[in-house]
Amino acid sequence: MKILITLAKAGIGFVWLVLLLNIFMPFPGKAAIALYILTAFLFFMHCIQMLIFIGAFGDKIEMTRWEKWSILVFGIFALLDIRRKHMM
Repeated sequence: MKILITLAKAGIGFVWLVLLLNIFMPFPGKAAIALYILTAFLFFMHCIQMLIFIGAFGDKIEMTRWEKWSILVFGIFALLDIRRKHMM
């Protein structure tokens, strides 16, 4: 399970790389606009995940600063990793 979570985090990291690359060096045509929308959506959804998880479990488990920020970057895969580490 840990290997699959690591692979999934690598995949999400690659997606963020492409999305951030598009911000600094936009892709040609309408692809840049679509990637801007996807960047905003992904960032918004991961912010909601982070706020919900920290609000629900922030006082029950001790998380490091990196674990909190990793939810913003990796989303559900960071949550699965935190669950495996703290709750099992």
